[in-house]
Amino acid sequence: MLETDVPDFVYESFYPRDWREGQYDDLAKTLDDEPQQIDVALLAGSPVGWVCTRLHPEDRMGEVYVLAVDPRHQRQSIGNALLEHSFERIRRADMNMVMVETGDDRGHAPARSAYDAAGFERWPVARYFKGLTPLTPSPTP
Repeated sequence: MLETDVPDFVYESFYPRDWREGQYDDLAKTLDDEPQQIDVALLAGSPVGWVCTRLHPEDRMGEVYVLAVDPRHQRQSIGNALLEHSFERIRRADMNMVMVETGDDRGHAPARSAYDAAGFERWPVARYFKGLTPLTPSPTP
């Protein structure tokens, strides 16, 4: 599998401050906006991961929208358990497939490994980005 780096201008556009802050904001928004679609993994009563499952009845498809596991608890089958919980949610809604998206950059390599191990088949999609120089105002006569 080809692993690519994301050009700096893409990160700067998606995350104008810091990518960690942007990711935190995105995750917080999902938790705030979609609590009914969130399932949380607890270990000794403390949260160690969560999954957000979206349903797309028009396609009879469920989507693992976010899968997050505390880095201290990764590679302990928590992500697998959350995926299975998401799959069950999708089955109960009578959907016939599940989709997940992730990046092809180095930072998403653990996610890709988890999805490969869970039996997902990769659909080759090409998403292209091109940086543009800003238009400068033309001088007025």
